[in-house]
Amino acid sequence: MPVSVPVAENATSLNPSAEQLRDIRTTTLPNGLLVLTERMAHMRSVSMGVWLDTGSRDEEERLNGISHFLEHMVFKGTTTRSAQQFAREVDAIGGNLDAFTGKETVCFNVKTLDENAPVALDLLADLVLHPIFAPEDIAKEQSVILEEIKMDEDNPDYLVHELFSQNFWPGDALGRPILGTEETVASFDQKLVLQEYARRFSPSNMVFSAAGNIEHDVFVAQVEQAFSSLNASSHQKLVRTPAPTAQPHITLRNKESLEQVQFCLAMPGLPVAHPDRYTAFLLNSILGGGMSSRLFQSIREDRGLAYSIFSELSPFRDTGSLAVYAGCAADKTREVLRLTLLEFTRLKQELVNDDEIKRAKDQIKTNMVLGLESSSSRMSNLARQRMYYGRFFTAEEIISEVERVTANDIQRLAQQLFLSDRFALTLLGNLGDLSFERAELAC
Repeated sequence: MPVSVPVAENATSLNPSAEQLRDIRTTTLPNGLLVLTERMAHMRSVSMGVWLDTGSRDEEERLNGISHFLEHMVFKGTTTRSAQQFAREVDAIGGNLDAFTGKETVCFNVKTLDENAPVALDLLADLVLHPIFAPEDIAKEQSVILEEIKMDEDNPDYLVHELFSQNFWPGDALGRPILGTEETVASFDQKLVLQEYARRFSPSNMVFSAAGNIEHDVFVAQVEQAFSSLNASSHQKLVRTPAPTAQPHITLRNKESLEQVQFCLAMPGLPVAHPDRYTAFLLNSILGGGMSSRLFQSIREDRGLAYSIFSELSPFRDTGSLAVYAGCAADKTREVLRLTLLEFTRLKQELVNDDEIKRAKDQIKTNMVLGLESSSSRMSNLARQRMYYGRFFTAEEIISEVERVTANDIQRLAQQLFLSDRFALTLLGNLGDLSFERAELAC
C-alpha cells in the first residue's frame, strides 16, 4: 500500500503548516517512488513531472554529458510508441511535453487540461519507463548533440559562462559542460546508456510531482498503476561528490571574430539552502538584478559603456557563485571592470538606503508570487523544495523572510563575498593586447 505522510501533528488552525495552506500532500509508493501533489482547484490545468535528483555534476569525467544524453534519448521511442506517435498523442490532448537537464537535476514534464491528466500521465510514464535506446537512434542523437555543442561554442554568451565555470571549479564535474564534450559524447554506446539509465532512473533517485486541479488519492492511485513496472531498486542514491574549492583566476580567450568582449567577474557564493539566501537575493537585485540596479544605471544608463550588464546568483546544494556579466567594446573593458569593483566597494562600505532596499524587496516579492501562479511553476517548486530543503514553504513565509532582511545584513554579506583574492575574471573576444593583473581586481 502507498504510504501517505500526514500533516504534522502540531499544526493547528492557528499555526497551519505549508502543506495545509497550499494543500500539499505526499505519498511514498510501495516501490519507493515519492509522489508530491498540490491541489489548485481553481485551475483547469495539471502539470506533472518526473525529477531525477542528480544531474551533470554527478557524472564521472569519462561520462560527462550522459545525463543530457539520456534526457534526449528517452524521446526517441519506447516499447509501445514511436517518437512520431508521442508527438501525435501529445498534440491530440493539446499538451506540452518537455524536459531539461541541469547541474543537479533532470526533469521530464507535461502540462495539459485536467480532463486529459490520465492520458498525459500514461504518456509521461511510458516515456520515462520504457525507452528502447536503439543503437541507430543513439548514433543519430550523438550527431545531433555534437552539432549542439558546436552551436553553443559559437555563442559567446554561452562560451564565456563555460570558460568561467571550467576555470572556477577546475577538474570538478560542476565546472564541466552539461552537454559533455565531443570526445565523451562520441564514446557513448548502447551498453553504457542502458547501464547509466538503470543507475539514475530508480525510485531512490526520483521524485514525481504534480500540481493543478487534481485530487491526491485518486491521482496517486493512477501514478501507482502507471509506474507499477518501476521496481524498488537495489541501487542506492548516487554518491555525492564533495563541494569543490573555487579557484580564483584570470582567463583571457582571444576570439577575433567577436565584435564585443564578453566580461565575467565572479566570486564564490552561497549554497541554495544557506540561511543568508534571502539577503543574497536582495544583494544581487541591488547590484545588478534589474533596470534600476546599480550596475545597469551606472554602466549602461549613465555612461553608455554596455548594452547588457547584470549580476546573477548560481546556487547549488553545497556551493555557489555570484557573477557579473557584460558585453562591451575592448577599449571599454577596463572601465567597466573599474566601475563594477566600485559598486562592490560601495556595498561593503555604505549601508543601502531605505528606498533602494524597499524597491529590491518589492521586486523579489513580486517575482516570487507571480512565479507561483501557474501549475507548472508550482509543480517545479514542489520538487525543488523537497529535494533542496526537505520541506515546503508558503509565499507568505518567503515574503516574511525577505522583509526581515536589513541594510546591515546586506552590508555584512557584501563584506563576506566581495573579497578581492577570491575573484575570478573571464574575458572572451577580440582582446588585442588587453591584459589584467590580479592587483587590478582590488576593491
